[in-house]
Amino acid sequence: MFVCSCFGITEEQVREHASAGRCTPRQIASDCKAGTDCGSCVRRIQALLGRGAGCARGELLEDRQPAAGTEGTVPMPVTAPDPVTVPDPVAA
Repeated sequence: MFVCSCFGITEEQVREHASAGRCTPRQIASDCKAGTDCGSCVRRIQALLGRGAGCARGELLEDRQPAAGTEGTVPMPVTAPDPVTVPDPVAA
C-alpha cells in the first residue's frame, strides 16, 4: 500500500528504511523524500515507525529508566499554547 502518493513510496519501502536504521520521519524523508511535499503521509510514517518497524530507538525507549526521584509520579500532559489574536486591519 502506498504511504506517500507524491513520491510513490510504499509501506514496505518505509519498513526497509527503518530496518536500515532510519527511525524518524525526517530520516525517512532524507532517504526517499516521503513527507517532504504535501506532508499528508507524515502521520502514517510515524505510525509505521512506532509499530515495531525494527528501529533500535524503540528498544531504547523500552529500556529507559525513570529519572531519580520521579518514581510513582504522573507525567504532566503537554498542551498547546493559547492562540494569538491578530487584529483585523480592515476593521481598524
